Amino acid sequence: MSVEKLHVALGDYAYDIVIGSGLLAKARDWVPEKARKSKVFILTDENAGKFHADTLKQSFPDAPVLTLKPGEQSKSYEGLETVLDWLLDNKADRHSLLIALGGGVIGDLGGLAAALALRGIPYVQIPTTLLAQVDSSVGGKTAIDTRQGKNLVGAFYQPHVVIADLDTLKTLPERERKAGYAEIVKYAFIRDRAFFDWLQQHGKAVLAGDTAALTHAVKLSCMHKAEIVAADEKEEKDLRALLNFGHTFGHAFEKLLGYDGRLLHGEAVSLGMVHAFDLSVRLGLCSEDDRRSAVAHMKGLGLVVAKSQVPALAAFTTDQILQAMQNDKKAEAGQVAFIVCDGIGKSHVKKGITTDVIKAVLESAV
Repeated sequence: MSVEKLHVALGDYAYDIVIGSGLLAKARDWVPEKARKSKVFILTDENAGKFHADTLKQSFPDAPVLTLKPGEQSKSYEGLETVLDWLLDNKADRHSLLIALGGGVIGDLGGLAAALALRGIPYVQIPTTLLAQVDSSVGGKTAIDTRQGKNLVGAFYQPHVVIADLDTLKTLPERERKAGYAEIVKYAFIRDRAFFDWLQQHGKAVLAGDTAALTHAVKLSCMHKAEIVAADEKEEKDLRALLNFGHTFGHAFEKLLGYDGRLLHGEAVSLGMVHAFDLSVRLGLCSEDDRRSAVAHMKGLGLVVAKSQVPALAAFTTDQILQAMQNDKKAEAGQVAFIVCDGIGKSHVKKGITTDVIKAVLESAV
């Protein structure tokens, strides 16, 4: 299978995204020489490590490996301390390379640890989940969660390369594949109507792991992410903020459930996008037909589209959900900003939405 390469144009911090099969065993070939001048460290979790660490070690046989517990709970102050202590105890220097092998949790945590250790060491993203390959591994957003909310302590710190080996997705459970698909269809919703039309025809093939369909979906998603990041690296122009479509609602749901696995990030985004479409219709920005098409597409592929699919959310009131939104990173002076859809393929940031409208969205039965 041919290898696809995309470039993230960020001047001195530019890097490539490499997409293909069989990349893991030859990872050294894809890591720039300047990023591996000293000792290499591999950070992973029990899920990714079980399937992929030995293959990666073929390229870096002397690299120490730190394996964390899987799940959002590792993306914490405690998890960050564990990684930093491990790097320093093993004599990492400023030319050491940290490889983050895993899903979004490992990528976010590893990236932040790399940004902080010795005021910054090189790191490489090797995402092993669909969600991480199409979203979190690209763009240099690194973070941990806190009791106040998701991703509230972090840094913008770009990797030296992103290696997306599609073979790693073969070990993903169906639930994880569906969670990742939510981030794929998000790109269609916010900026690419033609991509949505393609997904209407090929979405099932993507979820089934069809090589051609999966390659196209991952490549196009990464292309959109790369273009947005290159134009607005640090979310200063409201362009990169569009990537948070559905996330304001979704992050609140995740926070209320304590990041305990009952609601995966991609599931929260899927449910959040349904709410964001409802909001967009209520504001007169999006047609009811487009909202219906979007929700029907997600529902038809088995994504989470209603709170009834997450019984634990029934324990929380509308006011509790609203309160959870107040700590969203996009809030300014206590006012929450939402990404709204102007019809499938177009979106923008909207501020100043009244609490009554948000309550109506949260209380509606979708």
